[in-house]
Amino acid sequence: MTLPLEGKVALVTGASRGLGRADALKLAEAGADVVVTDILIEDDQNLENTSESLGPIAQIMTQTKQIYTKSTTEQIREMGRKAAAFKMDVTDRSEVETVMKQVKEQFGKIDILINNAGTLDHTARIEDQNDGFWERDLRVNLTGAYNCCKAVWPYMKEQNWGRIINMASVAGTLGGYGQASYSTTKAGILGLTKSLALEGARYNITVNAIVPGIIKTEAFEFTNPSMRERMIARTAFKRPGEPEDIANAIAFLVSEQAGYITGAGLPVAGGIDLFTF
Repeated sequence: MTLPLEGKVALVTGASRGLGRADALKLAEAGADVVVTDILIEDDQNLENTSESLGPIAQIMTQTKQIYTKSTTEQIREMGRKAAAFKMDVTDRSEVETVMKQVKEQFGKIDILINNAGTLDHTARIEDQNDGFWERDLRVNLTGAYNCCKAVWPYMKEQNWGRIINMASVAGTLGGYGQASYSTTKAGILGLTKSLALEGARYNITVNAIVPGIIKTEAFEFTNPSMRERMIARTAFKRPGEPEDIANAIAFLVSEQAGYITGAGLPVAGGIDLFTF
């Protein structure tokens, strides 16, 4: 069995659950050593206080013990790969730089960055948008990805090789009713991706975005049931995608086989952007 990512070191943000966790496990299956990062860590003494500051979904996940940052690293080690877990707040530029430096020292390099950390719990029409959540979403979803890209960039330039994947959304390409903050940040991710793709090409760094649609993560289960059905009905397949669908696309884009693909926003959305009826 060939392992296309053998010898590579990947870092995944927001990997305690959902898409990030699936991405980390898939990269390990493909042969990479994986660094799992998240602001939520199981054995953090301040876990409850941290989750309260992040919003309702983080609080629910903490209360129901659906935080798998360190346990994910154990699964990766069982595959025969190296792994480490780091608590990292992507909005804290200094902390991001410190973690990236520690990973470089511990693993020798950083080949792959998956910017998955994000918020998805602020839904309200513009007159009811929470100004604090608007600012939070900008900090986490957009500036957080910027912080991670900027911190890892010198290492990728030095080795003349790198793969960066930014997580966008169909909300960023189609808009989302009641999702002004989320849609804005995801549209911004696409602009960041294209700009960095232009800068990275001369250093053999590719930068691409995944544009997910309706994916069956833990957070999706908290969506209003009637709204869930309406969203699913918009897809061509009439079903939500699985986290593995996203992870499989990422595993390809970070491989050598995708070395001539950069600046792309790849929809993994089950045809939700098609004219379905």
